[in-house]
Amino acid sequence: MPKLHELHGSEPVKERKRVIVVTDGDHMALRALRMAARRTGCRVIAKSAGNPTPLSGVELVQCIRDAEGDPVIVMLDDNGDSNQSGGEEALSVLLHHPDVDVIAALAVASKTSSVEGAAVDFSIDRYGNRIERAVDKDGCESNSYIVEGDTVDILRRLDVPVVIGIGDIGKMHGMDAPERGAPVTTAAIEWVLHHATQARQSAHNR
Repeated sequence: MPKLHELHGSEPVKERKRVIVVTDGDHMALRALRMAARRTGCRVIAKSAGNPTPLSGVELVQCIRDAEGDPVIVMLDDNGDSNQSGGEEALSVLLHHPDVDVIAALAVASKTSSVEGAAVDFSIDRYGNRIERAVDKDGCESNSYIVEGDTVDILRRLDVPVVIGIGDIGKMHGMDAPERGAPVTTAAIEWVLHHATQARQSAHNR
């Protein structure tokens, strides 16, 4: 029996690749994300790492298309430059591209000044626990719901479905070391996947 798209002479509907954006681009973060991706069944676009991110939004989309597996983790970094718009432009492309489904962003905290920061839906602390407020660079709970970091400002100007705060990926005084399995980053990715599954089920039941 012919399939529906064959009867109508149209192409089959292509599934959008799910993407997790991470506002960090340094080498240690890449190592931790690779470890976390291995443990959670995701894929990391290693070419997106760098200070600042070396790829444009269009180039990132092509890398996402070519990546095996789903979800795909993309790193975005403005290198602490408040006037650097490359990360914001790239994220805007990802959010509006028909082949890409940005399901969440990890807002990475750092010790930086002259930033607005971004509000979080929740955070993952240095012990891998979900908490309602933001965290600092070391993964400790703060008194605010705003995460401050080198690149997180791009998240407040664009409509990302879920923003999750996290400390300095791969570090946090060794608590998230890749050699230890990057447990904090792994927990954050697991929470993203859990949240995405719940959102999908909720949408299906409407």
